[in-house]
Amino acid sequence: MEQLVSGLVKDFETGRISRRQLIQGLAVAAAAAYAPTGSLAAQSSGFNTLELDHISYQVKDYRVTRDFYSSLMGMKVSDDDGRQAFLHFGNSMIIARNHFHRDGQPADPDPKPLVDHIAYRIADWDTNTVKAALEKRGLTPRLDTNAGPNEPHYVSFHVKDPDGFDLQISGHAKPGDPYYIPPPRN
Repeated sequence: MEQLVSGLVKDFETGRISRRQLIQGLAVAAAAAYAPTGSLAAQSSGFNTLELDHISYQVKDYRVTRDFYSSLMGMKVSDDDGRQAFLHFGNSMIIARNHFHRDGQPADPDPKPLVDHIAYRIADWDTNTVKAALEKRGLTPRLDTNAGPNEPHYVSFHVKDPDGFDLQISGHAKPGDPYYIPPPRN
């Protein structure tokens, strides 16, 4: 699965396939990876991937990408802040954002579009367990909570896959998790 996704992203970045072909390939890969929810402890071979969470595109003008996907593919636009927008389809989404460097500074004036990262949501999220499993495989997880009003319990880690692509593994914190946010008291 990881090799398939890496190959699709590489083919897209080198211009061998179109953005549409990339999305179609990722949709097929995500459907093939779908498995019924199960316990993380019972998964000796790895995490139980539930779905494609999102794909993050860095583009020259996010508005053009936003309008393309919302008008052609019927994706619902949300959280448009003038630099990026979320485009929802089913339980997944695309994040279209203006091209920028990690330090927040603008990129070169004529950037090449790229897939910044791909995120997969896993079952039975427990922040400490996920971190330990990633470290056991020799990976260096980078915490990214990105919790917002629509998903206050969203937690994730970024790691590099064998080809250096940014893989985000996400889930929802439950009570007892250090990143669980209890509901407000009335």
